Amino acid sequence: MIISRTPFRISFFGGGTDYQNWYREHGGAVLVTTIDKYCYISSRFLPPFFEHKTRIAWSQIEHVKSHDEIKHPAVNAALKYLQIEEGLEIHHDGDIPARTGLGSSSSFTVGLLHSLYALKRKMPTKSQLALEAIHIERNIVKEIGGIQDQVATAFGGFNRISFSGNNDFHVQPVIMDRDRLTEFRAHLMLYFTGFSRFSSDIAEKQVEGMSRKRNELFKMRAMVDEAVSILTGGGDLCEFGKLLDESWKVKKMLSGKISNPSVDEIYRAAVDAGVLGGKLLGAGGGGFMLFFARPESHVRIRERLKGLLRVPFDFETMGSQIILYQPDTLIDREYPKEFRVQEQTEPLGATP
Repeated sequence: MIISRTPFRISFFGGGTDYQNWYREHGGAVLVTTIDKYCYISSRFLPPFFEHKTRIAWSQIEHVKSHDEIKHPAVNAALKYLQIEEGLEIHHDGDIPARTGLGSSSSFTVGLLHSLYALKRKMPTKSQLALEAIHIERNIVKEIGGIQDQVATAFGGFNRISFSGNNDFHVQPVIMDRDRLTEFRAHLMLYFTGFSRFSSDIAEKQVEGMSRKRNELFKMRAMVDEAVSILTGGGDLCEFGKLLDESWKVKKMLSGKISNPSVDEIYRAAVDAGVLGGKLLGAGGGGFMLFFARPESHVRIRERLKGLLRVPFDFETMGSQIILYQPDTLIDREYPKEFRVQEQTEPLGATP
């Protein structure tokens, strides 16, 4: 049995500049952190005692006799990509629902790859996990979107990530002393709006209008470095919240599908209660909203938004990890030699 644990992420600035048809020409950057909410993927070789060859449990339960029959697109693509032909049992569990703006689909793909590699007794690097997750989601499954989520969830931590060329990326940790990081975290509030959506549907409209929104995207890219300067400097952290508000206004100009009247009403109510800035996370349309406010305003904000679910969270720094590694030696011993997984001398654990 193998269990991988991969974090979800909160993206502060730069979303949209991580789309391939933008950063290949103009370069892109995001400011993003992973949080202590996780996607868990367990996998094992399934003994050949059942009518089905492979069992997959996600929001559906699939029993298939051939991997070609698998409906989950990422699972289907990953098994073919890694050339896994043996029967498997794969389970997904998540701390948050899917399609809510915290990068859940990419956490799933990164965690699935990590788990399957461990099943094959191989230890991928964080860069390898990110790049292969990007390849599976963008080139094989053909989902439309950016590439920040795959990188952020594979690496973990609070990072400025830049993009260029052909899926080239650079991960630069944001360095703050402990007291300032704690103070920054104390300003943040995360709320679930109750709405969910398919980010690829919204992303498609955003991509279609990207050539007409060059000024907005250049502004969003510049805000990444401005935000990093605020965090790593000694000034007032409330400037970060004001910049977040400005970024949200610019982001809504990218597509009419990013926000909606219900989201706008929630945002206005939060600002009236003391929020300095915020945003809808992910591509837009619904899901989680992030707010930035002085800690002394939080009681008033919670009262104003008491109809919504507030989700406590903290930052995390480890990225995707294998938290249980118990390879199935019985399967190795009994399966035909051509199907046996290769032994690997490197110990498994957190990727470097």
